Amino acid sequence: MSLTGEDLINIRRDLHKIPELALKEVQTHEYLKNKISEFPQDFLEIKEFSELPTALFVRIIGSAPKRTIGYRADMDALPVMETNDLYYRSVNPGIMHACGHDLHMTVALGLISYFAENQPSDNLLFFFQPAEEAESGGKQAYDLGLFSGKYRPDEFYGLHDNADLTTGIIGCRNGTLFAGTTEVNVTIHGMSGHAAYPHKANDAVVIAANFIEQVQTIISRSIDPVKCGVITFGKLEAGTIRNIIAGKARIEGTIRGLNQEMILYIRQRIMDVAKGLESSFNCQIEVEFNQGGYYPVENDPALTKNFIDYMQNNENVKFQETAPAMTGEDFGYLLSKFPGTMFWLGVASPGALHSTDFLPHEEAIIDGVEAFKGFLKYRMNM
Repeated sequence: MSLTGEDLINIRRDLHKIPELALKEVQTHEYLKNKISEFPQDFLEIKEFSELPTALFVRIIGSAPKRTIGYRADMDALPVMETNDLYYRSVNPGIMHACGHDLHMTVALGLISYFAENQPSDNLLFFFQPAEEAESGGKQAYDLGLFSGKYRPDEFYGLHDNADLTTGIIGCRNGTLFAGTTEVNVTIHGMSGHAAYPHKANDAVVIAANFIEQVQTIISRSIDPVKCGVITFGKLEAGTIRNIIAGKARIEGTIRGLNQEMILYIRQRIMDVAKGLESSFNCQIEVEFNQGGYYPVENDPALTKNFIDYMQNNENVKFQETAPAMTGEDFGYLLSKFPGTMFWLGVASPGALHSTDFLPHEEAIIDGVEAFKGFLKYRMNM
């Protein structure tokens, strides 16, 4: 018998209690595998990988497959101390499913339980992915060649819960849903000296201030105002004591853009600023970029049109077209390799994503299962 709404809520609570950080999802992996082993196994396969031990593939063999449809559910949690006073709150201090991946996995289990009893016509591939929040788990899986042979999807789908949408709403848009992100680390090498003799030093704090100020003008003066980009420097370290001029400074930040071209353009402009300051201040500036798998989530036009058409025309689904978000998601990397669609599931949490009091409304789980189950049936008949 397929999992009931009560079953799904209990599963989500079980998963919520055992959050684990990127690439350490050992207990989560075992819980999922044990739960899936309880489903009918007639046309269901479970695949594990020594190269990426906490990842899990579940393949459901279709009766007359025309394609393999992939579905991604991320597994990892965040280094956040939960403040919700619940009997199923996190038992791992300082770690919490503050982004709702427990709910993402539960929706996937609900889909698997149904299609394990009701054989789909197409092959289905469920990818329980480690390390979405850090370490680019989707990219790691792709680079390791896990999506090959019968495990290669022809199209890929995934959801993300949304604290600001009404419970159960399906949100989506064609084009870019989430921004791409890139970490930027800047190290400035000047020369330290006594505060009373600035002419004998090369102040890294002054250089850092000029760097930050000039880089911020990239968005306001180098980018078309109708296009989107963000540069944020959230960390600056320099100096040891008030009367010594700092000879070194380190700045850490993030770049976000709604397409890869924007991210690459911003990166180049940052390098231009660094080179200019090296010349004007006679210093050395090292700039490092790390994007990993956090590409923009760019939905495939044709597949997303099919998805939106179904959701809009289904009287049992509450659908809302959403604006692009500047949040990052490593599903963007998989969508750069396979056509597909990512969508929102509204959970109306009083606390925001990544917050200590994130608390999704669990009624959304069955809404997500039913909406995407219906879409899969619709898609398999096309």
